[in-house]
Amino acid sequence: MSDTTQAPFTLRDGLNLAIYDWPLSMRRRPRAVVLIVHGLGEHAWRYDAVANRLNDWGFLVRSYDQRGHGESGGGRGALPYDDALLDDLAEVLDDTRRHIAEPWSCPLILMGHSMGGLVASTFVQRAMAPVDGLVLSSPALATGIGALMLKVIGLLYRFAPNLALSNGLDASKISHSAATVEAYKKDRLVHDRITARLALFIDGNGPKVLAAAPRWKVPTLLMYAGDDKLVAPAGSRSFASAAPASHVTSKCFPELYHEIFNEADPSPVYAALQEWLDQQAPAAA
Repeated sequence: MSDTTQAPFTLRDGLNLAIYDWPLSMRRRPRAVVLIVHGLGEHAWRYDAVANRLNDWGFLVRSYDQRGHGESGGGRGALPYDDALLDDLAEVLDDTRRHIAEPWSCPLILMGHSMGGLVASTFVQRAMAPVDGLVLSSPALATGIGALMLKVIGLLYRFAPNLALSNGLDASKISHSAATVEAYKKDRLVHDRITARLALFIDGNGPKVLAAAPRWKVPTLLMYAGDDKLVAPAGSRSFASAAPASHVTSKCFPELYHEIFNEADPSPVYAALQEWLDQQAPAAA
């Protein structure tokens, strides 16, 4: 197990993000750097098991608590402006490339789960900065929000864009693992807050990613839960069917719930991830 470090990262507006690094032992040369973007209401430390598995395979790992999440600053579930999460990622990714990937002359792979998958895929869709690969885990490409609720959210966005309300997430549907669900419920850094600004950011950018799928150029692994109760798997299916097979590898896990890496048996998910990574960043002979 690596010696994980946590440090503050000050953004352009003075807000501090908590950044976590999982280095390789004995200064081993990394195959690539993987930058993980977590989902709505959670935090980066929930990806410790994923990061340690990636370390075992020879990858350096970095993640961070997004604005309004975990140990980072900002109102819970709130945004100062619509694209704040994208600009935050741009700053973290630039720092990661300059201080980790470039000194090691290795690729940088972006990995996002749920809302983090939407942030990561939108970042790529807009070509905000180059990345060498993209991994999407149950990305929130389709929310399933109804027309009436969208009207309510639209009114809140106009008059109280950062009024934080419950996101209504059913924690029992994150995983079939009772231990995972219980840990999630007891986690002091997990919250259920969302604002109209954040809700519309999620709902509005998924369709743009789907519209860009036929022209997708970045090597991408899309893995999603077929029995997802928290985001609509139809979004992932639409992306997979429209994207060029030459650039996008998709894998549906029909019986899994939303958090595919935290399921009762995540071994098929890790196997798919390892197979794809072996193709994108082969281990040294």
